[in-house]
Amino acid sequence: MISLKKYLDSASSGSSERQEPDKRDIFSVALGAYSSALQEMGNCSVEACPSLGNGLQQSLGSLNATLEVGVSREKLALTEKAVQEQLQGWGKRTSEHYKQKSDEVKELLIVMARTAESVGARDQRCAGQFSEVTARLTAIASLEDITEIRASIESSAAELRTSIERMTVEGKAAIDRLREQVSTYQAKLELAEEIASRDALTGLRNRLCVESQIERQMVAGVPFCVAVVDIDRFKNVNDEYGHLIGDEILKQFATELVSACRSTDVVGRWGGDEFIILLDCSHAEASAQIERLKKWVCGNYTVQGRSGPMKLKMNASIGLAEYVSEETMKELLARADATMYQDKAASRSTSVNSRR
Repeated sequence: MISLKKYLDSASSGSSERQEPDKRDIFSVALGAYSSALQEMGNCSVEACPSLGNGLQQSLGSLNATLEVGVSREKLALTEKAVQEQLQGWGKRTSEHYKQKSDEVKELLIVMARTAESVGARDQRCAGQFSEVTARLTAIASLEDITEIRASIESSAAELRTSIERMTVEGKAAIDRLREQVSTYQAKLELAEEIASRDALTGLRNRLCVESQIERQMVAGVPFCVAVVDIDRFKNVNDEYGHLIGDEILKQFATELVSACRSTDVVGRWGGDEFIILLDCSHAEASAQIERLKKWVCGNYTVQGRSGPMKLKMNASIGLAEYVSEETMKELLARADATMYQDKAASRSTSVNSRR
């Protein structure tokens, strides 16, 4: 960012015409490197903390997009400040997030330790009572009066029965308390896992979650397909109407995807304007499903513009690939991605021919 500012300063101060082309080339490379750095920071934040990384990724993406439309010293300064604020805020939220999770685990361990302590104290108390009864029964052996022996045995038996009953009741209560507390923390952990597996904007499964689902399908050895869905010309929506409208389109598109898919399909957001679908069926069945899905999700979407509701026509390109035994997940996704780009190229060709 500093090098970009220096370039703009030197450019505004009037450098020689001979140096201008070289400086423009250097500036383009530096701007591209800075843009890539912002994108990678967003990607790394998702991997570091999935439940909070999506927000930072989207914010950095929005800031990155502003640099594509004219660059000035003022805009660079504002962008640099905004990036610093986003990173600092994300770092603080992430630290608090993991501190909260560690505190919950510590609290659960403390509960278990206290329960174990109470059980130990109870057992020690009961052991003392048993020792007293044992000593009394031993003393009975030296008694000669039958009536006195009987009375002593009855008394010891009553105390022994009372101790056992109390031990049973206390043990059950302690176990019930522990079970209730463990159940509460289990519910919290399950909720945290569910939140961490979701995309913050669309509510779909996030990339890490879908990848784990694909890995499970690969291990299971059953037929399945992966479809990569890309919204055509989505960048134009952001550039013309703004990122808020773009986000609304993404949310509506995600809802339509889920509606068009079966309950057994796994639908996730891959990143940006790309989505991914895991279909547990053969290629022939998946192809028919994708054709129906494409007709469902492509069409007009109503959003709230500055002057009221407006309709935007959205299309999508979809690539499908069936898993092949011994294939890696990277190879499978690359085939689906390549098919998606073929579909995109075919759509553009059809569009050009229809205008002619």
